[in-house]
Amino acid sequence: MDHLPANTVAGPRLFLDSADVGAWERLLPTGIFHGVTTNPLLLARAGLPCTVETLADLAARARAFQVREIQLQTWGTGDEDMARTGTRLADLATGATAVIVKVPATADGFRAAARLRQAGVEVTLTAVYAPGQVLAAAALGAAYAAPYLGRLDDAGRDGRQVLLAMQAILAGSGAGTRLLAASLRAAERVTDLAGAGLDTFTFGPEVADALLHDGLSAAAAAEFARAAQPG
Repeated sequence: MDHLPANTVAGPRLFLDSADVGAWERLLPTGIFHGVTTNPLLLARAGLPCTVETLADLAARARAFQVREIQLQTWGTGDEDMARTGTRLADLATGATAVIVKVPATADGFRAAARLRQAGVEVTLTAVYAPGQVLAAAALGAAYAAPYLGRLDDAGRDGRQVLLAMQAILAGSGAGTRLLAASLRAAERVTDLAGAGLDTFTFGPEVADALLHDGLSAAAAAEFARAAQPG
């Protein structure tokens, strides 16, 4: 099956923000995730080296879970180096699982992203903190722009209002770029933003567990199980 371009699949999208394959094995079979997102910090937390070879293995594993996308972050000492590594990452796409190359929203990052877009590579501008960066990502033709809600709040900004302003820019621009809300530390932040009109989120396993489970649901399921027992 050919993979559709990142901005053509309608509806909400949830990404699992983790490089821990054990978390993938537990959560991706729920079927709620459009894909997975990774970055060098997540690789380090999972005890994995930040190498193309490591990411090739993760891309292959993502395909086995039948996710639509895996987002892999490039690195390098300048825009040419970042674009070169990004091209290698894009080439890791396997079967119906596309690779989206994440690029930090810096001056070098935008230049690298421009090179990648010219080569037909789908990109996410990540570590986005200002509405102007989202407008620039849309002008570039990025598939996603990823603001960090938790880090915005940590910096003393009103992260929620910043994300809503970013979403308004994208809605008004008519661009296909999607706002990928990241650095989400509680399930309530996800549902609050969803209620405000955002539809694309990436979060870690702890937040995923909180979204999926409620004590009342577990109690009801236990009652159903008891009632289903013979005699």
